[in-house]
Amino acid sequence: MVRSRPTRPTVIGLVPARAGSQRIKGKNVRPLLGHPLIAYTIASAVESGVFSQVIVSTDSTEYAAVARHYGADVPFLRPSELAGPTSPDIDWIRHALSRIRAIDAFAILRPTSPFRSAGTLGRAWERFLGIDCDSMRAVERVRQHPGKMWVVAAGGESMHPLLDQANLPLPWHSQQTQALQPVHVQNSSLEIVWAEAVARTGKHAGDIVGPFLTEGVEGFSLDYEDEWTTAQNLIAAGKAVLPAVRAEPFRSAD
Repeated sequence: MVRSRPTRPTVIGLVPARAGSQRIKGKNVRPLLGHPLIAYTIASAVESGVFSQVIVSTDSTEYAAVARHYGADVPFLRPSELAGPTSPDIDWIRHALSRIRAIDAFAILRPTSPFRSAGTLGRAWERFLGIDCDSMRAVERVRQHPGKMWVVAAGGESMHPLLDQANLPLPWHSQQTQALQPVHVQNSSLEIVWAEAVARTGKHAGDIVGPFLTEGVEGFSLDYEDEWTTAQNLIAAGKAVLPAVRAEPFRSAD
């Protein structure tokens, strides 16, 4: 079903940055090559020219000060009950949308994807406008195919395939990976959503989700300590480039 969309839609960038990160303490503002991590997401969003506004949703006054320093808006703070480790995205998204003037679409830009460039965002926006969907999510080809995954039974003496393959003439786990249907896994670098789809479906992804295939390190995410080291190594080896940050490094008033 092709829905009627505005000819020149208004889109904002929403950057979620709660303060209670558990796997990497304070990761959203942890320094990476001279700037807090969140600075690179703000810089690429502003440089892309896609968004009418870049808004950070945070529960921290410290994070808010950092975000404003690098050019984002923080017109409100997120309530603490919407900033827990298991808080669903739809809750903070609804909170943000209720405090923002009417828009047509929004993008979720998580600070944990520092190699997402302005070019990535421009390419994603053009892709989003060209497909019929409620939302679009960044994905990449899996390295470990689910057709070869197993569940070990209690006691550890047997196992069965994660996916039911009983009716297949040749089980996926006995085939070459290249012979299997390509499968993609979502990464956390990018989502773009029509605002009306949230109101219509009650879900932040809506009902129809389109794919955006990230390239190279665009979808790389910093969620674990070893990934932080990997990111530094990629930069040092010239295999990844951070977006240019125009602001001076943030200095706390403390």
